[in-house]
Amino acid sequence: MADVLVLCYHAVSPSWDVELSVTPESLERDLRYFARSSWTVVPFTQAVLNPPAPRTLALTFDDAFASVKRFAAPLFERFGFPATLFVPTDYISAGGPLSWPGVDHWLRTEHARELEAMSWDDVRELADAGWEIGSHTCSHAPLTQLSDAQLAAELQRSRAACSERVGRECTAIAYPYGDVDHRVAQCAAAAGYLAGASLSSRLANLGPYRWPRTGVWHGEAWWKLRLKFTRPIRALRASRSWPRS
Repeated sequence: MADVLVLCYHAVSPSWDVELSVTPESLERDLRYFARSSWTVVPFTQAVLNPPAPRTLALTFDDAFASVKRFAAPLFERFGFPATLFVPTDYISAGGPLSWPGVDHWLRTEHARELEAMSWDDVRELADAGWEIGSHTCSHAPLTQLSDAQLAAELQRSRAACSERVGRECTAIAYPYGDVDHRVAQCAAAAGYLAGASLSSRLANLGPYRWPRTGVWHGEAWWKLRLKFTRPIRALRASRSWPRS
């Protein structure tokens, strides 16, 4: 059985020192390590459904921060790696800043520009460069708190928008805040997705629609990050003894 590791990044900035933003230098360090390692890097859906190598890696970005296009895309092109971008479609279509609970307080600071979102042109450029484009729903709402009708709308409309605006079928979704349960996963399957990405401290693998990812955060020591990648640590984090968050 293939060992499949999926990492989750968010923003990439040289000056935004918050948990969800890594520096271009630290991202380049990560990519250089993977280029020297035995990991084979593929898009998320392929990693989940058809891993091509004994050690298969997918590198994903949530939220479609403009900084990912600005700083991460050139690095991925240099190393020849694909990536997967999960897009909150309402924000991309509106052309405004990313402003859901958890990031909206930055709008009132000198770092407000960090919340700039990509445009659909940006997203299409990444798709043309080999990136997989997935849905991050329409509004970045916590999905388990929605009614059945609201949930279906978030999943179906965002998938349709991604497919139409990018010109390629959208097959993957990342659940905002990592907020997923059995009902949400079932609804994602009914909406036509083939794979879904979660994000929590516990890496329990509950199937292709609740695939666990390892978060990569600002300022992590390199030894700590490499330790998180190891199979024994990931097995421990998948066990019932590891706390959920």
